[in-house]
Amino acid sequence: MKQRIITAIIFVAILIPLVILGGVPLMILAYFLATVGLFELMRMRKHGMFSIPGIISLLLLWLLLLPKQYEYVLTDMNFSKMDFLLIGGLLLLTYSVISKNRFTYDDVAFTILSTIYIGLGFHYFFETREAVNGLTFIFYSLFIIWATDSGAYFIGKSFGKRKLWPEISPNKTVEGSLGGVASALVVAILFAVFTEIDATLLQLTVITIILSVFGQIGDLAESAFKRHYGVKDSGNILPGHGGILDRFDSLLFVWPLLHILHLI
Repeated sequence: MKQRIITAIIFVAILIPLVILGGVPLMILAYFLATVGLFELMRMRKHGMFSIPGIISLLLLWLLLLPKQYEYVLTDMNFSKMDFLLIGGLLLLTYSVISKNRFTYDDVAFTILSTIYIGLGFHYFFETREAVNGLTFIFYSLFIIWATDSGAYFIGKSFGKRKLWPEISPNKTVEGSLGGVASALVVAILFAVFTEIDATLLQLTVITIILSVFGQIGDLAESAFKRHYGVKDSGNILPGHGGILDRFDSLLFVWPLLHILHLI
């Protein structure tokens, strides 16, 4: 527990100033977190980052992370991110042929989806911060996920009886899940009252419920990865907490949804 607390303090002490600062320092952080996250997923499937598929996926990841303000670099060459994603997919399929199917079609699909999942998630982390009133939205997303996790844990521990999804995460309960949503709504009300979020209380309530639910789905999705590949944590870069995916699994769902739901 002591190690877990120390790690959390150090991590927050690094994360929060960079989030407040924004700009290039935050972009560098997003690239670092995404790179480590992709490494963690590839390692689960026993693919090395210094292999040909690993290098292709890394280059695709860095392109997907490219902020909108720098996308002119691609458009000046008459390319889009989708073009490069297609090229990457074709190269991975070509490698499956060259490797005589040691790198299979399933491996290609895993690599492409992992790159999209992590790349777009952290891309929207940076884009959320750079939006109008972006700092408020970053803190809103962080606090509703922290509230969801804490509420689900404490309410589930006190009142939980019905298992939510025992095949994936045996300790989570329906009562805990609902408690997490309720806790997130409390945070949303506080943000509606004390910040300048451009949304009515009703809109923010509906969006917060969606984000809290999908944040929990993000957590379950990562638990499913780990259970499928037989690992306890996605990594060990954060002693006592696991890896980057262990800490950002919910937010990788939430940050894109902030934009899809047009809250930003």
